[in-house]
Formats: sequence, C-alpha cells, structure tokens
Amino acid sequence: MDTSALRESRDFRLLEAGSLITGLGTQATLVALPYQVFVITGSAFLTGLIGGVELIPLIVASLFGGALADRYDRRRLLVSCQFALVAIAAGLALATAAGTPPVSILFVLAAAMAGASAVERVVRAAIVPNTVSQERLPSAMALTYGLFQLTMVVGPAFGGVLISLFGLTIPYTVDAVSCLGMAAAAMMMGTQPPAAVEAHEPVLRSIRSGLAYMRKLPAVTAGFVIDLSAMTFGMPRALFPVLALTEYHAGAAGTGLLYAAVAAGSTVAALTTGWMTHARYLGRIVLVCVALWGIFIAAAGFVNTIWPAAILFALAGAADSVSAVCRSTMMQVLTPDRMRGRVNSVFSLVVAGGPRLGDVESGSVAALTSPAFSVVSGGLICLASVGIVAVAFPQLAAYDAAKVGRADPVKKDLADEALEASELI
Repeated sequence: MDTSALRESRDFRLLEAGSLITGLGTQATLVALPYQVFVITGSAFLTGLIGGVELIPLIVASLFGGALADRYDRRRLLVSCQFALVAIAAGLALATAAGTPPVSILFVLAAAMAGASAVERVVRAAIVPNTVSQERLPSAMALTYGLFQLTMVVGPAFGGVLISLFGLTIPYTVDAVSCLGMAAAAMMMGTQPPAAVEAHEPVLRSIRSGLAYMRKLPAVTAGFVIDLSAMTFGMPRALFPVLALTEYHAGAAGTGLLYAAVAAGSTVAALTTGWMTHARYLGRIVLVCVALWGIFIAAAGFVNTIWPAAILFALAGAADSVSAVCRSTMMQVLTPDRMRGRVNSVFSLVVAGGPRLGDVESGSVAALTSPAFSVVSGGLICLASVGIVAVAFPQLAAYDAAKVGRADPVKKDLADEALEASELI
C-alpha cells in the first residue's frame, strides 16, 4: 500500500477522511431506501424503479456539476453539496419518523439525493489532482477508489445492523450527520479555484464544449467505452439474489456474500497498488484487466456452488479495481484543469450509469434464457469488446506515462503538455 499521498498532503487527507465518513452514511441509506420501499409496497418492481427514478437526475446533475466545477471554487461547491445532502437525508428521517411515508415522497427524495450526490462526486474528483503532485497521483487515485470500495463493503452491513436494531429512521439520521463530516473536512481545506479563463461560456454551451473536448482525449474516451461495455454486459449484480437462490442454493446470506465479494476484491486490489507508481503503459493494464474481468465473470456462470463463485467475483472485482485506478489516473493527467470538472462529469456518468444498464441487460437475458447463460454470455461479450476497443482506439495501448511525465509545469500547463504528448503517441 502506497500512502505517500496521505502523508504529504493535508488537503488530500481531509478529502479522504471526509469521503470515508460520508460514504458509510450514504451506503447505509442505499440499503435503507429500497428496503423501506419494499416493506411498504411488497413490490419488487417498485423497489427496482428507484434506480430508474434516479437515472435522469444523475445524468443532468453530473453534466451541470462538471460545468459548475470548472467555473466556481470547488471547495465551496463541495460544501454546498454536503449541506444539500444533509437536508435530503434529514427529510427522509423526518418522513419516516412521522409514520409510513407515501412512496412518491421517497421517490422524490431519492431522485434529489441522486442529483446532489452526482454533483458531489464530480466536484470531489476534480479536486483530487490539485491536492497531490503528479508523481503521487496514481497512489492518490488508488487510495480514493480503495476507500470508496471499503465503504461499499462496510456501509451496507452497517446499514443493515442499524435497521435491525433501531428501525429505518436512524440510518437516514446517521447519513445526515455523516455528510456534516465531509462538509467540515472541506471547510478546513484550502481554496480550490478553477483554472483562470478570460470569460466563462454559458452553462449549456460549456457542457457541449466539455463533451466535444472528449475528441481530443482518445485514450480517455477509450477507457470510458471499455468500462461502459464491461459494466453493461459483464456486471450481473441484479442477478446475485437469483443466482444465490436458484443456482447456488445459498439463500439471503449467499446474496450478501456475492455483493460483498466484488467490493472486497476491489478494495484489496486498490489499496495494494503501490506498484503502479512505476507502471508506464497504463492503457495496456486496462485492456488486460478488463479481459480478466470478462473471464472471471464468465467462469462464475459455470460453477454451481457459492464459494467458488464468490472467489471468482472477488477476482473480477480486483481486476476491475486496477483498471479503474489506471483509467482514473490517465484521465486526471491528460485533462487540463480548466476542463477537469466536465470530463469528470462524463466519467461519473459512465461509472454510475453502466451498472444500471447492466441490471437491465443481465435481467433481460436471464428472463429469456437462464441466469447462468446471462452471466456467461455477458462475460464473453465483455472479453470480445476488449479486442474491439484496442483496435478502435490504439491510443489506449500506446499511452506511456513516462512520455506524459516529461511535461514541464513551469513552462506550460502540465495537463495541456501531457495531452500533446499523448497525441504524439
């Protein structure tokens, strides 16, 4: 584990501490909300509809959040997002404490939370490169991703315990308080102004400029495409309950094990990527790791007992984690600070939207064929997509951190020169 970024940067320590605290509260709410909807309605459809309700606010807020992050002080935006999340979580707690709330109220608050969280993710990601040196950026991204995955392991269990002991009001209250922790950490950080520009474009034009700018970042675009493919076809999380009950005969405990396995593998891999500080060809690592993800996922569809499946899903999570750290590092290095918020907004859309598309894909294929076939076919399609992306975007495999690292931040904007280096490749 490379903790040099934590040791050297006070602002990075504050950002990660705040993210860890608020992440635990967020994950508790992500368990409590669908649980509450199902208890009230008894409908699996309405429970699943939460994801659909959240999707549009997530898309819109991510794009607008990227534009805002490139024109306003990012620290102030981060604090504002946390107070918005405090208000929303408090609203859920009050509605629940007052009795059985209408499901429509829960959906509205879920949509609002998805929107505020989307802006918060984009802003927080845009801050990270400005808190550490370029040589510490890979380890910083690894720690950021690893701690996020850790909250996904601990947070749901924490939320489940709170629900079983105290009911549904307490998890929402804990979430509201945890967001104050992130707000406090952000207020103690130094200011995070965006890159100076002569004049800002109107917001909608700024969003279009950000999307158009992706054409100048083929290696980053390739990373987005390959991750979207991996999550859409190779992420069978919607089938975990079905697999646990019908294929592995492991019940509710088996369902929890499968969810935890992916996150646990991701956590361990992300927190032990100190070796990546010396890695040059990050794009090639991405291609290999996504291929491994597809292989491990497909292999899990062939087994019929829970523990071998859990091990395979954990290995898949580890491969995805290394891929995510590499993709994030390339994106942050190649993106100029003046565009970082908008490019991060596209990254946020891919990360959050891909698994939701995967839920639809895996569930639909399983309904037409079988859960096992859905898992195997998804993994194999993901594996095939690696070859397609490698051919369509040769800049991904050609990315060389050593060439990018020769940029001179004194003479020129670091990210702009890094971009030129990648285009020369």
